[in-house]
Amino acid sequence: MIPPATAPASPTTSPPSQASVFVVDDDVAFLRAVSRLLRAAGFRVVIHNSAAELLAELRPDTHGCVMSDLMMPDMNGWALQCALRQAGCLLPLVFLTGHADVATCVHAMRAGAEDFLTKESSQDTWLAAVARALARNEQELAWQAQLRALRRPFELLSAREREVLGHVVQGQLNKQIASDLGIHERTVKLHRTHITTTLGVRSVAELTRMVQAAGLFSWVTASADSS
Repeated sequence: MIPPATAPASPTTSPPSQASVFVVDDDVAFLRAVSRLLRAAGFRVVIHNSAAELLAELRPDTHGCVMSDLMMPDMNGWALQCALRQAGCLLPLVFLTGHADVATCVHAMRAGAEDFLTKESSQDTWLAAVARALARNEQELAWQAQLRALRRPFELLSAREREVLGHVVQGQLNKQIASDLGIHERTVKLHRTHITTTLGVRSVAELTRMVQAAGLFSWVTASADSS
């Protein structure tokens, strides 16, 4: 199976139009106030009274970001962050808290939070943080789509062709590959021809660049090493 992609950093500053801001807080009055602010600024908002409620409704194809209170009963912000990460969720997380300190902020950011704000922060600060989080999610989704497109041709290769590919990108010649795999050299040549045709490349250098661009170098070499 092709391994999942990882996304880069450095988001833009413009939020995607179809994304949602998922606001999580057990304080209903605060939840409504934040919701009004974000909607007035043109954001699409979905509110939840608990982290568990949010997790129950999220889908794998959900776009947007999460703005969550840090201290909540039952499941706090830390637990939510962990659950999102374990689920492979790409939604950036902006923490809100009534009482911030440097240690807590550093812990949140190191754990992967997009931002960490106090509830006393200015409205402009909140809106800017949400815009950045949405932009990062848009970039991550675009990156995932790009990698899926790059990796799609590799899915057409057979297990044996992936093994041959792994040896090729490590610089091995046909005779060496045949010896390692216990097959005829002519068979290796046939596999290489099909690989280059399927992937649309003409040289080993071009093939290697394509494997690296798709983030699959470790994957294909592991296939070779396990053969």
